[in-house]
Amino acid sequence: MDVLKIKGGKSLQGQIKAAGAKNAMTKLLVASLLSDKKCTFYNVPNIGDVEITVNLCREIGSEVKWDKKTQIIEIATPELKTSYVPQRYSGSNRIPILMIGALLGRTDEDIIVPTIGGDLIGSRPVDLHIHALQKLGARIEYREMKKEGAYFAQAHQGLKGAIITLNYPSVGATENTILAAVRAKGTTLIKNAAIEPEIIDLILFLQKLGANIMVDVDRTICIQQAHQFQEVEHTVMADRNEVASYAMAAVSTKGRIFIEGAEHLHMIAFLNKLRELGGGFHVKQNGIEFFYEKELRGGIHLETDVHPGFMTDWQQPFVVLMTQAHGSSVIHETVYENRFGYTNTLKDMGADIELFTQCLGGKACRFASSDHHHSLVVKGPTPLKAKDISIPDLRAGFAYVMAALLVPEVSTISNVDFLDRGYENLVAKLTSLGADITRVALPKKGSQEKSKAALQSLVTKSSEIDIPTATV
Repeated sequence: MDVLKIKGGKSLQGQIKAAGAKNAMTKLLVASLLSDKKCTFYNVPNIGDVEITVNLCREIGSEVKWDKKTQIIEIATPELKTSYVPQRYSGSNRIPILMIGALLGRTDEDIIVPTIGGDLIGSRPVDLHIHALQKLGARIEYREMKKEGAYFAQAHQGLKGAIITLNYPSVGATENTILAAVRAKGTTLIKNAAIEPEIIDLILFLQKLGANIMVDVDRTICIQQAHQFQEVEHTVMADRNEVASYAMAAVSTKGRIFIEGAEHLHMIAFLNKLRELGGGFHVKQNGIEFFYEKELRGGIHLETDVHPGFMTDWQQPFVVLMTQAHGSSVIHETVYENRFGYTNTLKDMGADIELFTQCLGGKACRFASSDHHHSLVVKGPTPLKAKDISIPDLRAGFAYVMAALLVPEVSTISNVDFLDRGYENLVAKLTSLGADITRVALPKKGSQEKSKAALQSLVTKSSEIDIPTATV
């Protein structure tokens, strides 16, 4: 296990290049399983979640060449070796459940996937996935195994297009339904679908592959059965989470950075709130420059939402940014009910944050009459102090890094594997911007090396296991 040592107090200055989007690349790899043709991807991020997904595809039968230096992946799946996703992928991320949609049209065998993982930020049920796939003709059931359980899915009679209305515009359920609908007979309509940029990127890829897909008004996506597939070349969109993260780090440290490849269209909601807070930015032809322009002012009200709203993944570092702004600000989290757990550590570092179970906002919220702390008030500016920190999830992890960059003393951050999942070359990029940050390997205890972190064990191929288990 490695830790980060960060001595803050320096403003970030310089230029970096945006990596390919984690939430696009992992889904594109799964989508490539729909056909037996070669797919070539450019701007591939070298991160943990991509490595996990590559190994998962290899388990299924994919032939993969990944040149990490040139950021290119070539993948083809001429035939499926298996339709069983092994137990060790249980809890790794949320990709295994998408295998159902991708494989239903390619095999008559039972598809077996472990229950999903991902960050512990609130309830992330798969009922929307299952109901949508069942409408297309799939049979899906959850079975308890010796230890835990797995999902079994099949479509022996084939899939057939249907009209599917999602109760909530879930990104994962929309993606799973699109993947299955590409091979379903006839036409499928997904109403109240998610329309995040990463989903549009997926649709662009699938159109190149051979699918007919249209995004209509009122969050409706129309998919017609694909009858023929072809080889594809596709450049992965920039990671808007990474762009926003470094932008907020630069503004909070009173710095100025240029992020090459940052895409204006995907950042509109973020840029509006950044400007409202007093942060500066210039949109240029090949990226966006972010800078500290004047004293940051609070008094803003922010509500997270599905796209085109303010991303839930942006709010953790934005809270850190608001600790440096004058006045009180409000955040209402409407996407996940348990996403404010990270604030306890920020409070220990000196942040003035108060949590509320009430909806402090006007957006319709699924958590309105619950006991979940899903609203907060943050007051600033407050000086932060150094602390030894353990990262609980990916986005909270960057918020802690950002907070540490504001403290002149040394902070130690552990569980950095969470950051490896989603941030490419984090230490190198921050160092290039002038940050005093190092990654240190903790000393080994005893003569035998300890078991590696969960992420490393997942990306390293291990022996085949007979019984798939998972955690619900």
